Amino acid sequence: MKYHMLVLDLDGTLTNAKKEISTETKEALMKLQKQGVTLVLASGRPTFGIEPLAKELELREHGGFIVSFNGGRVIDCKENKVIFEQTIKEERIPQIVKLAKEHNVNLLTHKDNYILTNDETDTYVQIEGKINKMPVVEDKNLEQAISFPVIKFIMLGDGEYLAEVEPSVKDALGEKFSVYRSEPFFLEIMAEGIDKAQSLQRLLDYLGREKDGMVACGDGYNDISMVEFAGLGVAMKNGNDTIKEKADYVTEKTNDENGIVEVIEKFF
Repeated sequence: MKYHMLVLDLDGTLTNAKKEISTETKEALMKLQKQGVTLVLASGRPTFGIEPLAKELELREHGGFIVSFNGGRVIDCKENKVIFEQTIKEERIPQIVKLAKEHNVNLLTHKDNYILTNDETDTYVQIEGKINKMPVVEDKNLEQAISFPVIKFIMLGDGEYLAEVEPSVKDALGEKFSVYRSEPFFLEIMAEGIDKAQSLQRLLDYLGREKDGMVACGDGYNDISMVEFAGLGVAMKNGNDTIKEKADYVTEKTNDENGIVEVIEKFF
């Protein structure tokens, strides 16, 4: 099978423990793009947190794409335009803020180039800020502070507690929402029908291509949908057991050992 597209999760997949793309991986990806393969960066990160890596890999010059917010937004880098975006209905925002208070967890969302939260001292808020290189703005009255379209909320807390909170939040919000954890300490809330797989289908429709020619690589729970969806689904050696079970191939090398180079050499 000749593959025409490589879809990469970022944290734990494309980037190493330092959240950087290694020299070896970058060289392999630049060569791959010159051969005509389309590169897609698909992450739970907001667009602002993906753009530096997209620039580093010259996605604009090579006609690559960004799938941000776990599929909430899809961007054509060459044309510099949003080809898909789904926000949460404004009238449901107060309910989400109230649910966070009821479960005694902090909440954050993203506004352009900064993070808005009710508690800037929260350890997990700081992690989100560091990953995306975004400043954090605190407002105790989130409901009043949010006067802009929201693609995604994140509830924050220790993994064991969020595992208990997750089903309750799903039940309260109903089928009109996508609710799942991207990390043990991040419970993500988005509009209905938003995950990486469904937005990759939207991208394929935009390009007039089939999923058989797509290779998708990931390591986390929020990558499972796209790994199952792609023509070839790849789980990183450092990925969780669930995604490894769903994948067509599991790398022999981790993200810190240039696992993506292994994928390129084996399948492209």
